[in-house]
Amino acid sequence: MSEQAWRAKAKKPSTARRKRRQIPAGEFKAVCLQLMDRVKETGEEIVITKRNRPVAKLVPITDADVQAFIGRSRGVITGTREALLAAVDADWEVDADL
Repeated sequence: MSEQAWRAKAKKPSTARRKRRQIPAGEFKAVCLQLMDRVKETGEEIVITKRNRPVAKLVPITDADVQAFIGRSRGVITGTREALLAAVDADWEVDADL
């Protein structure tokens, strides 16, 4: 099914803040790359269904989501550079009973 045919067949947006459409998994599989581009451009959410039951949701990623990942571990590892290097350079014993 073409994206135009899917667009005509798709359900109307819900009362949520963003537009949300539903598409059966089989149809999604055929046009998923075009839908991913569309979600990125429009911010629209798409719910993928199997046997009319929602199983997944395709949503746009925001700049805040990307920024939240970068630097997420800051402050988790503390200590001086010398202390960390000393731990790496230390002689380690292998437990032969493992």
